[in-house]
Amino acid sequence: MSSKQLGPELEEGSSRRIRRLGARSARRAVEQPITEGAGRCLILRREAVFRRGLAIADVLAAGLALMVCVSLLGDDHLTPLALLALPLVVVAGKAYRLYDRDELLINKTTLDQAPQLFQCATLYTLLVLLLEEQFIEGVLGTDQLLVLWATLLLSTIVARRLTRYLARRVTGAERCLFVGSDVSYARLASKLQGERRANLVGRMSLTSVADEPLLDAGATTLRRLIDELDVHRVIVEPSEALPQITLDFVREAKATSVRVSLLPRILEVVGSTIEVDDLDGLTLLGVRRFGLSRSSRALKRGFDITGATLGLIAMAPFIAIVSMLIKLDSPGPVLFRQTRIGRDGQPLMMLKFRTMVIDAEQRRSDLQARNEAAAGLFKITDDPRITRVGRRLRGASLDELPQLLNVLLGEMSLVGPRPLVLDEDRQITGLDRRRLALTPGMTGHWQVAGSSRVPLTEMVKLDYIYVAGWSLWTDAKILLRTIPYMLARRGM
Repeated sequence: MSSKQLGPELEEGSSRRIRRLGARSARRAVEQPITEGAGRCLILRREAVFRRGLAIADVLAAGLALMVCVSLLGDDHLTPLALLALPLVVVAGKAYRLYDRDELLINKTTLDQAPQLFQCATLYTLLVLLLEEQFIEGVLGTDQLLVLWATLLLSTIVARRLTRYLARRVTGAERCLFVGSDVSYARLASKLQGERRANLVGRMSLTSVADEPLLDAGATTLRRLIDELDVHRVIVEPSEALPQITLDFVREAKATSVRVSLLPRILEVVGSTIEVDDLDGLTLLGVRRFGLSRSSRALKRGFDITGATLGLIAMAPFIAIVSMLIKLDSPGPVLFRQTRIGRDGQPLMMLKFRTMVIDAEQRRSDLQARNEAAAGLFKITDDPRITRVGRRLRGASLDELPQLLNVLLGEMSLVGPRPLVLDEDRQITGLDRRRLALTPGMTGHWQVAGSSRVPLTEMVKLDYIYVAGWSLWTDAKILLRTIPYMLARRGM
């Protein structure tokens, strides 16, 4: 087992000291009992900031919901005992493990917990209804109970998101030590580049020989790195060549003061939607079949029709104004039609607001040298072909709005794999083409992950995982995450 310097945090002096560790000192360190030192106290304090902050956020949300439904919507009044109703939301949240999840994750998102928050708001509303006589002077109507439930759900989501933002500012980025290959380290580092959530501060690699005990220099190296680099989390990439060594190392990492995460490559094939099957102590993972069943397709299609219809109705005045501005800004049609590859490899005519001059396609070859996009895609930050109105539309991805018509026609979906042009589609070969098992979408993982900043090969993997683990909630989450992406004007 060896350590490798891959960042400024892993200083040269630390590396020399780590390499001088011998087997005798390693075994001595392993035999020492694990104590709750300063490092563990700091990690527990860091986690407490998130946990207690979320509990306070839930209590404040519950207080707001009670005041709105009781004091503002009726003539009822809260009794002094109503203060006892506030901690009930923490009890309900604890029942749904809403305070224990953050310590397990790097990406601590509120939106992923929305189903549990939905259930928690329902349970809390039922508890208030059962204890109504003790907490409220009067009788709550059905409308008040609905407002209590809805206000609690929405205010909890907002309060939790704000709390996590503030907690990250207070605690700083999580410091991670990676155990695995160079390739996976580089990929993980690219994901965390510019992130405030976590930083990679060093790497170790599993290079032990099969007959060499794991609890040797490697264990001491791990502990020394954790101490010197102030590590909060160890991320382990399981080794197919050394399964027992990997298993022992994960156990050793869990025995330290830090949190442990695994980077399983198998999920790149099966997706994250798996079912754990316990067969008399033997754990099996049930993998969903690839693609959608008839009922799932019908559900997704109904979601698309409803969303596209509501979207066109709500955006009709805006679409009319944009159409007029495009005509006034430059000669040419309002809509731009481009052939893309759709479901099962069938071509479709995708609609967009025209954001470029008429001869944009003819001028593309002249600008190829200025291409700034990742491999396989084409994009220029200050593209001279873009019109004034088009630049503003692209900045917020509003040029995609006419694709709502494609959705109504069944050619596209609200969420799905990215529809590629013919030249890009030709680069996708083999099993990666199974991404076309679903109808392409107006948005998807590729857009909220950075659109053109995501390489084509990485985008294909995102699409494959989306198809492998589709659910209606996944579509809803991606749509909700697309909104702040557009508001941040990251579409350029």
